[in-house]
Amino acid sequence: MEIGVLGPLKVQASAGQVMPTAAKPRKVLAMLAIHADEVVPIADLNEELWGTKVPRSASTTLQTYILNLRTMIAGAIGGTSADAKQILATRPGGYALNVSSVDVREFERLTAAGHRAHQTREYELAADNFRDALGLWRGPALVDVHLGPLLRGEVLRLTEARLAALERRIDADLRLGRHHELISELTGLVARYHTHEGLHAHLMVALYRSGRRAQAMTVYRNLRTTLIEELGLEPSPGLRRLQQAILKSDDAPGESRLERVG
Repeated sequence: MEIGVLGPLKVQASAGQVMPTAAKPRKVLAMLAIHADEVVPIADLNEELWGTKVPRSASTTLQTYILNLRTMIAGAIGGTSADAKQILATRPGGYALNVSSVDVREFERLTAAGHRAHQTREYELAADNFRDALGLWRGPALVDVHLGPLLRGEVLRLTEARLAALERRIDADLRLGRHHELISELTGLVARYHTHEGLHAHLMVALYRSGRRAQAMTVYRNLRTTLIEELGLEPSPGLRRLQQAILKSDDAPGESRLERVG
């Protein structure tokens, strides 16, 4: 079975999809999918479904959801209920969804490889790994699932990991001299993440290296205004140092002291 959580929930098998329409069974499936091949404790499933007010009927209701999911799995794989029990298995204290392919696992593998390559200054390899990892996303994680407390935390974690991979991929591209190509992408990103200092710093460097020093300074001033008005904060020391380096630098864009910024 192929599992996708980096976008709308996707559970695909050879003969069809597993996709409950009711909110709570879909939530159970999402919990099992995002922790594929791991035991998800019953207590965690109950918390995701009902929060702190777990009803007395929770055990029976959860068993019904599991039974219905197994029926859907059997249909999707063109197999029997026994086959479905091998895929959605009962384990001591919980359940495990045993599958062959999970997009989140591949995303984490590729981003780890990207970070290792970046640390060893293999920027081409790093950029490729991060680009492949980001290409796995089909939209916001579990966008079609009504999130409870545990899934909400997982989605936030994945969203931060996606943004970190994006920022590091841009850093690698900058170090490969691709500043001209990055300006358009970064302009859109800073409009979306209007208090994210790392993305603004990357845009400042890309503009400077493209001979657009005045626009780089405008990016800094706009960010500073936003940070003060919305958060009551000044830009970080690192961003202020970048601003000063751009103001004082006599180097040709893309050379010397700004070459390592990003």
